[in-house]
Amino acid sequence: MSAPTVVHAPRRRRIDGWRWASRFFLVFMLIYTAVPMAWMMVTSIKSGFAAMAFPPEWWPSEPTLASYRNLLDPQNSVGRDFLRFFWNSLYVSTLTTILAVLVAVPAAYAFSRFRFPGRQFLFFSVLLRNMFPAVIFLVPLFILMRFLGLVNTHGSLVLTYLTFGLPLAIWLLKGFYDNIPIQLEQAARIDGATRFQAFVLIVMPLSVPGIIATAIYSFIGAWNEYIYAYTFLSKNEQLTLPVGVQRFFSENTTDFPGLMAASFMMSVPVVVLFLILQKYFVRALTEGAVKH
Repeated sequence: MSAPTVVHAPRRRRIDGWRWASRFFLVFMLIYTAVPMAWMMVTSIKSGFAAMAFPPEWWPSEPTLASYRNLLDPQNSVGRDFLRFFWNSLYVSTLTTILAVLVAVPAAYAFSRFRFPGRQFLFFSVLLRNMFPAVIFLVPLFILMRFLGLVNTHGSLVLTYLTFGLPLAIWLLKGFYDNIPIQLEQAARIDGATRFQAFVLIVMPLSVPGIIATAIYSFIGAWNEYIYAYTFLSKNEQLTLPVGVQRFFSENTTDFPGLMAASFMMSVPVVVLFLILQKYFVRALTEGAVKH
C-alpha cells in the first residue's frame, strides 16, 4: 500500500503571498523615490508662470530649457555662481574620496590581517564616532578649524568629511578583506613576493569592488553635505552646491524652475555614478557582510 501524498498548498500560498507583498513594496518604494525626481525635472522645464499655476500642470504645454541655459551660461551672474559652486563641490568631493580611499585601504588591511595588542578596542573605537549625530561635533570642529586657520577654506570640509567617512569606509573594507583567502597571499610569498607586492598584485585587484563601494560612499557623503559647508564657509566663491542652491533660493524665491533645474543638476552626478557602479557597491556590501 503506497504512502499518501502530502500536499503543501497552504504553505505555498503563504510563500506566494509574501513574494507578491515584497513586489508591491518594491514598486511602492520605486514610485516614492522616482516621483519627486520626475516632478523636479518637469518643473525645471516650465516657465515661471506655469510653475506657479494652480491647479498644477503635470506636463508643461510649452516646455523650455531656459533655466538650464541660464545656469550653464558663464556670461551671467547666476551661471557663474552655479558653475563655481559645482566645481567647488566636485573638487571637495573628489579630494575627500581620494584621501578616504588612500587611508581606508591600508587601515582596513591592517585590521584584517595583523594581530596586535588593542586591535579590537582600536577598531571599535574608530566606529564609535558613528554612534553620535554629526551635528554634535559642529562646534568643536569649528573651534578646531579656526585654531588651524582653515575656516573659509575647502581644507576644513575635506578634514571634516574624512572624520565622518573614514570609520564606515574602514569597516566596509575590513569586511571585504576578511573574505579574501589569506592563502593567496601566502602562495605569493612562497613564490618570492614581498608582503607589499602580494598586497598590490593579489589583494588589491580582488578588492576592487570594495574600494569602489568605499569611493561611492565617500563621494556621495561629501557631495550632499550641507550643515558643515554652511558653517565653515562664508565667502561666496568658496561655497559648495548644497549651500549655493539654498542661497540661490533665498535670493530668488519665485524662480522655482531655476531652483528645480539647479537641484536636478546637483543630483545627476550622484545618480549617474551610482547607476554605473551599483553592481560593485552591492557586491561589496554582500561580500563584506558575510564571513565564509
